[in-house]
Amino acid sequence: MGHLKHRDLNVGRERLRDQVSNALRAALISGELRPGAVYSAPALAEDFGISATPVREAMLDLAREGLVEPVRNRGFRVTEVNERDLDQYTEIRALIEIPTVGQVARTAAREELEALRPVAEEIVRAARDHDLIGYLEADRQFHLSLLGLSGNDRLVETVGDLRKRSRLYGLTALDKRGELIPSAEEHLELLDLMLAGDAKKAERCMARHLGHVRSLWAGSGSSSPAETLGTTQRSGTRPS
Repeated sequence: MGHLKHRDLNVGRERLRDQVSNALRAALISGELRPGAVYSAPALAEDFGISATPVREAMLDLAREGLVEPVRNRGFRVTEVNERDLDQYTEIRALIEIPTVGQVARTAAREELEALRPVAEEIVRAARDHDLIGYLEADRQFHLSLLGLSGNDRLVETVGDLRKRSRLYGLTALDKRGELIPSAEEHLELLDLMLAGDAKKAERCMARHLGHVRSLWAGSGSSSPAETLGTTQRSGTRPS
């Protein structure tokens, strides 16, 4: 990658590590890095056109999130998530998030909910602009911030972990078909219902939204990790 300068690998090492982590997450989402396949840090580094060290560090970050697992003397295997896993993750999220949305709709201050509007609007903007990393980051921020209004930090941690383990596959293809935009707009619908104090409708909206999210957890994409890193560097996007 010719636009990467030598000083970026040293002075900006931490930033480069974040960018590589971001690009690898996007490659997992798009399906470029296949579940069950083993990838070595040197091979991925060659693809990126950088040294192996920040790639290895980035893969260790992903291993801590449960997205990959180390394979001795070989590299890292992409964690496989089957349909049963995804159904169970969805069920747990529904058990947690649907009633929590109802609770927050009844108890949160109006200004607390309104503070989430820019994030909800960012989700829609990212979907329309085909910015998958921005979409996922804003989506994560919205959902976890909304749940945070319940005051239960352990609940937020649990859902955050479930989101990582049930990472979205195939977003690239869905994005090309414009199927992310309706899901993105549901965040604004949910927020408006909560601001109106309609807890029951907000719960039904969240249930419908989680159903749509579950339908996204399959498919494949075509963007390469190196291409994603280049896009990420130019935009300055932080990892989700």
